[in-house]
Amino acid sequence: MKVRHTVVIGAGIVGLATARELAARDTSARVTVLDKELAVAAHQSSHNSGVVHAGVYYQPGSLKAQLCVEGRRLLEEFCDEHGIDFERCGKVVVATSPSELAALDEIERRARANLVPGLRRVDRAGLEDIEPHAGGIAALHSPSTAIVDYDAVAHAIAGSGLFDLRLGFDVASIRRLRSELVVSAKAVKGATAGGAADAREPILADRVVICGGLDADRLSESAGHRPAATIVAFRGEYWRLRPDRSHLARGLIYPVPDPRYPFLGVHFTKRVGGAVDIGPNAVLALAREGYRWSDVDRRYLARTCASPAFLRMAAGNWRAGWHELAGSLSKRLFVDRAAQLLPEMTVGDVIRGPAGVRAQALGPDGALLDDFVVERFGEGGNVVSVINAPSPAATSALAIGRYIADRVLTGS
Repeated sequence: MKVRHTVVIGAGIVGLATARELAARDTSARVTVLDKELAVAAHQSSHNSGVVHAGVYYQPGSLKAQLCVEGRRLLEEFCDEHGIDFERCGKVVVATSPSELAALDEIERRARANLVPGLRRVDRAGLEDIEPHAGGIAALHSPSTAIVDYDAVAHAIAGSGLFDLRLGFDVASIRRLRSELVVSAKAVKGATAGGAADAREPILADRVVICGGLDADRLSESAGHRPAATIVAFRGEYWRLRPDRSHLARGLIYPVPDPRYPFLGVHFTKRVGGAVDIGPNAVLALAREGYRWSDVDRRYLARTCASPAFLRMAAGNWRAGWHELAGSLSKRLFVDRAAQLLPEMTVGDVIRGPAGVRAQALGPDGALLDDFVVERFGEGGNVVSVINAPSPAATSALAIGRYIADRVLTGS
């Protein structure tokens, strides 16, 4: 009897969680995870803020709202089981002026609809009790918001032994061969784990799940499907409070986000280990994996700038783009803006921090897609692609894995 083989492309936290769920549910099948890098969680999963979101912001009934709340519960259980630090440090979303109170009201409405535990609205005095150094006139306090090391979570999933892991396999194409799918590599880096002797040998699969993050649209196109969205890379840059000033933030301090954009704004993030990061901003990356201004991929830029979706997005958001660019180029401006949340902070309190690159999906009209987007295609629907998995995808990963497994195994 032929053993069914499912291939998951992408060894980030979403891909690994999906493979774990598929392997646990269909024990008679073989599951293999492929990734072009030589380590798991090499990009978004290890370059994010480390925040475990509680479901504060998300439109009730959306996939984000559903999967974030469930994912947080599953993640906490997983961390407890595997001895991974899970710190419930709490978060405040702070209004710094009366003009932001209506938006804070809407966030509170959503959070209560999403049953965020322990949520409370506080005035200036209440905010001072929680975050003595924060500025602002009112805030929402989410005590269940937490922090974790997502890289450690990803490695724990990868080490479960439930599935094969083949690293250094850069997928070039996914093509059909009668009833099967052939996954071919365009390049192979170094040695592979759990792979065949010839690392370049194509892999035959009955089903393919694409969890490619920044490459999700390219990988879908390689399988003969044009996704409904275009992926654009945005770099998020962080500064960091000097260790002797990290006491200025006890937990997480967030601004009231601009409802026009699916970004949460520059905030103060306590990390596991005690460091406090300030960021991220959102500037257009000049390469899919453009962590620095010097990382430039001319082919990627040409393709992006020729995209009608990108041109429409740029035309409608150029002011916000210049605002973010200015903050990227000027440390003083970046810090002055962030100091609205933490007035005691000065430029001298801040040192350079890490950077990450996030995949943002654009609709055909140039709109920045806010919710998770998963598409199914191919003969019999045997290819599933995660087209958009922005924050809180890391928080939601184990629940996203269940959601995708449902679609793969039931054909829904």
